[in-house]
Amino acid sequence: MALRRRRLASRRKSTGHTQESLAEKLNVDRTTVVRWERAESEPQPWVRPGLANALQVTLEELTQLLDDVEEANTRQGDRLAYVLKNPRTADLATVAYLRHELDALTETYDTTPSTSLLPTVGRLHGEIALLHSSASIGGVRQALATLHAASATLMGQLVWDASQRRDRRTAIRYYEQAVAVARQSNEILHEAHARLRTGFVALYADRDPKRGLSQAAHAAHLAADFGSGALAGLAMLHVAEAYAMVGERSACHHALGQAGDRIDSVDTTDPAHRLVTAGQFDRVVGSCYLALGDPRKAQPVLEATSSVLRTREKSRSIVLGNLALAHIRQRHVAEATAVLHEAIDVVERTRAGGGLNVLFRASRELHRWRNRHEVYQVTDRILSLIAR
Repeated sequence: MALRRRRLASRRKSTGHTQESLAEKLNVDRTTVVRWERAESEPQPWVRPGLANALQVTLEELTQLLDDVEEANTRQGDRLAYVLKNPRTADLATVAYLRHELDALTETYDTTPSTSLLPTVGRLHGEIALLHSSASIGGVRQALATLHAASATLMGQLVWDASQRRDRRTAIRYYEQAVAVARQSNEILHEAHARLRTGFVALYADRDPKRGLSQAAHAAHLAADFGSGALAGLAMLHVAEAYAMVGERSACHHALGQAGDRIDSVDTTDPAHRLVTAGQFDRVVGSCYLALGDPRKAQPVLEATSSVLRTREKSRSIVLGNLALAHIRQRHVAEATAVLHEAIDVVERTRAGGGLNVLFRASRELHRWRNRHEVYQVTDRILSLIAR
């Protein structure tokens, strides 16, 4: 029988922590937090004071949260099965259950292969879309519209990653669905997020910085009007990256400054604050330096960011790939191959499409040193990875 500590998870969310950010604060692995919330293990005595502090409760209150264990989702699952057969019976309790499921899946994105997540998220997205289309006008329909836009955006993200960033059409179709639903229901923040994700496809798959800039700038404008410095800041980061891709150094630095100002002021009252994670700003700064032809400046930024992203493996694989490129462009071949082996280890676990693409780019730039033994070894590993 599956168990859950629902009140513990709820308290974590109410303090603005993801499982990952709580794990980072306590210096434990994210899977440790997962096991606590699944009632599979107990926090060790020496961890509890820090956990209580992070959750803003007393040690006695923490003990009560840990003791409150219940069977997982049985009643809610039975209720959902009934609602799916009778869609017009959906209520706010149904929405809360679906939101919990979607949030839980979203939190596993950066450590779980997208191919593993796609079936479950696809089923959930279909259920949400069905209930949204059947709901009458009112609070339930509005809440389902929010979930519909969010699940469509996550589906686009998963499809693109699982296809190793090849299936841009399907990804764009999901993002367009998210934008359409969001606009119909005046969910401005979700429209902004979907547009930013569309910009990612333009920047990283199509290598079209002009179109990527347009989408990211539109997302930043929408988010700023809505009052989300978090999402506006993230969008401006990618505006900066688009400028870097076309060599607009001054515009890039200006956009980075705007992004930094917005991100630095984010707090838990921002509706998109969870989108801002440790190392995110510097990850893009390093990428900008690379695009502007400054690998020497990129290297220390990417090295520091790689250490910060220990628990965000998909993001870390991209950072490691870019760090290898920074070494290659400085002709540090031995350092580049060492970093690439580390990046390959991460991609083997996550099958991250972004990381794989950067690895392939690095292998092409290493080609001039193909006769060196260490280059042959790492190139062989990359080609084996791509062929799987």
